[in-house]
Amino acid sequence: MDLPFLNSYLDSIGRPNFRRGCNFAAAGSTVLPATASAVSPFSFGVQVAQFIRFKERVLELLANNGHKLDKYIPAEDFFNQGLYMFDIGQNDLAGAFYSKTEDQVVASVPTILLEFETGIKELYDQGARRFWIHNTGPLGCLPQNIAAFGKDPSKLDELGCVSSHNRAAKLFNLQFNALYKKLQGQYTDVNMTYVDIFSIKLNLIANFSRYGFESPTTVCCGYGGPPMNYDSRVPCGETKIINGSSVTAKGCDDATEYVSWDGIHYSEAANHYVSNQILTGKYSDPPFSDKMPFLLKQKF
Repeated sequence: MDLPFLNSYLDSIGRPNFRRGCNFAAAGSTVLPATASAVSPFSFGVQVAQFIRFKERVLELLANNGHKLDKYIPAEDFFNQGLYMFDIGQNDLAGAFYSKTEDQVVASVPTILLEFETGIKELYDQGARRFWIHNTGPLGCLPQNIAAFGKDPSKLDELGCVSSHNRAAKLFNLQFNALYKKLQGQYTDVNMTYVDIFSIKLNLIANFSRYGFESPTTVCCGYGGPPMNYDSRVPCGETKIINGSSVTAKGCDDATEYVSWDGIHYSEAANHYVSNQILTGKYSDPPFSDKMPFLLKQKF
């Protein structure tokens, strides 16, 4: 789409450019408030609070600095005309599986979605009117989860993914879609789009060779060799002592052949496929394939 990457809210030293938007995402973040053992303290509620602080500060700067900062910060009307994008919730499910049964994980979904709804309402109260919401992907197909929960072949489905994790992701998405419909009915002045990321990613994993990938569950930047080249003890780029030997998780020669980058995140090539599919408009509710304002150079 020829748009620049968004600068991170927390990378505010110097003069980052927030004119085109601001990124509040943080690795490992959850919808539910962070616990003492959480990977990231920046849960959804914190991110929303950071946005509110960001907006307040921008309006202060606009009021007190004339046009001096125009090229660095958004104009006031950008806040109600901007697109608010959300892709969160997968970490809530993934983390819960380490201490809860599948039934307990599924039972927690309404609480997760209530927290998400609260954040959306706060943003609406701040003037947000355009929302772009991703559902969650096939959690059970991530090599990290296959390695941890798929040692027993009976726990895997026909694609080699962990059945319980994918079932939980599907149930999460069913309830997420119901929340989306509720919000759509509640906020009639809002333009809201729900994107079925699960279907896009599952199609990629099921038909990986058709799209030029060598394997859907082998990790590009990992350690351990075939079949998955993933070892949770040696994260991508790190060197550890395993059984008395120093080993390093290195990147593969050609990342474009891999769906998985590091066992958790998708590779750049896989993300390119996903974004291409999103931009067809076919996986969106409401679909927008007939409204595309620009021609896409589709690789896939």
